[in-house]
Amino acid sequence: MMYRPRVLALAGSLRKKSLNKALVEIAALGAEDAGAEVKVLDLRDYPLPVFDGDAEARDGAPEAVRALKREFMAHDGLLIASPEYNGSLTAALKNAIDWISRQEEGEPPFAAFDGKVAGLLSASPGKLGGLRGLAHLRQILSGVRVLVIPEQYALANARDALSVGEGHAGKGLREPEQDAAVRAIGARVCDLARRLNN
Repeated sequence: MMYRPRVLALAGSLRKKSLNKALVEIAALGAEDAGAEVKVLDLRDYPLPVFDGDAEARDGAPEAVRALKREFMAHDGLLIASPEYNGSLTAALKNAIDWISRQEEGEPPFAAFDGKVAGLLSASPGKLGGLRGLAHLRQILSGVRVLVIPEQYALANARDALSVGEGHAGKGLREPEQDAAVRAIGARVCDLARRLNN
């Protein structure tokens, strides 16, 4: 029986009506269609303090950090849609990565990231689609031993491009070629995660 990879999909935005949340849900559909078991996660549900090494040494990781780290550890692949803030990724996403990457007693280094497969996307109302921030995110994830696929997608003019309705049937991009490219990121993550775990 072919292995069914587990893929975690999330956006780096905390906004309720985030363009990137809508985009990553489309990529998640591509992963599901390719056979993955997908969980879409909202960083808003994991309120994290700003990482502070002194606080960590004194009190340990907060429960929200532990819960988020458990989700990362339980999945084989990641789909991340990251907004671009001032030419880079969001503080919320970087802070989450910093906390999750911390090594706890009995764990190997980067236990929540090492060997996982990731596909990156971004959406922006602007003309570059958040492309500059993806380069930074790719570098950070590679540094914590994530296998980031070469394919990525930056959706420009995202407010006009996205067509988001209720349920899976209402999610998608108005341009079929763009929609297919985003779903292909999800499918590629599923395929590579399956190959690595078979």
